[in-house]
Amino acid sequence: MTPPDISVLIVSFNTRDLLRQCLSSLREQAGRAGIETIVVDNASRDGSADMAAAEFPEVRLIRSPVNLGFGNANNRAFEEASGRYLVLLNSDAYLAPGVLDAALERMDSSPDVGMAGGRLIGTDGGWQPSARMFPSLLNEFIILSGLAYRYPKSRLFGRFDRTWADPAEEAEVDWVPGAFAILRRDLIDRIGFFDPRFFLYYEEVDLCRRIREAGCRIMYWPVLVITHLGGESAKTLSEMDFSSHASQLTLWRMRSQALYYRKWHGFAGAWSAKVLEQAWHALRAFRNRKSIPAKARESEGLIRLWNQAWKETEGGTVSPPQPW
Repeated sequence: MTPPDISVLIVSFNTRDLLRQCLSSLREQAGRAGIETIVVDNASRDGSADMAAAEFPEVRLIRSPVNLGFGNANNRAFEEASGRYLVLLNSDAYLAPGVLDAALERMDSSPDVGMAGGRLIGTDGGWQPSARMFPSLLNEFIILSGLAYRYPKSRLFGRFDRTWADPAEEAEVDWVPGAFAILRRDLIDRIGFFDPRFFLYYEEVDLCRRIREAGCRIMYWPVLVITHLGGESAKTLSEMDFSSHASQLTLWRMRSQALYYRKWHGFAGAWSAKVLEQAWHALRAFRNRKSIPAKARESEGLIRLWNQAWKETEGGTVSPPQPW
């Protein structure tokens, strides 16, 4: 039996109706590329797995009894995938017809590209950050200070999300989000799967660093258009503390941030990332204590969460027991 060109890997968690839309878009991809689809369901409570089994019998469904997170669920799918290319696709994303054919053609003609992403847009057609620079203390400061938001067209302040760049122009970048990405199977076999210590957040950043270290390029190809809602699975969790700036589970983000900085920047880098954000929020809390108490309380809570994340990860060296 001839192996498929592309294995599409989808992590499912409480997004049944969106998963249905995602899988339907894959059916419309019929073209040159031979495709297999693997769904890893992270113990969804909304019947996502049963829906996939009943309505999409062509899909290989893996039912995990526990939530494996993003990276480890994809690692489980990597074990089963037989395609020469792997496509990571969020369950709250769907593809325009022909995207996988175009991605296959690009990868076949660019042997030095290890991983590539496309242009992510919302349901209103609005652009989403689709290609980024690696995290650094400078980038953290620019984002925390609001300079990235206030001056998105500045090459300095808009550097992390490349908001200064024309989204219609392709570019070599540091990393692309895992909402949609295509990568080479033989490369993954060479450098290894996702680092299992990352339960959620920073896993694809770490992978892209390893791909770059292996001598391969990371590309942003805007001709590949993906509609992406974003954060839909995280919204189904209700007991955690969300960032007010994005649908992120803040504690998990801080744990992964500590792990990432300790891995790539050592103790000093991890400690500095923690202290930078805490110092910023200490100033924000002081400034707003009398005028806007809610903002002050939010910042004080984030300082406490960083202390918790630092303790739980033992300074970015240990991943707390999973699932988080």
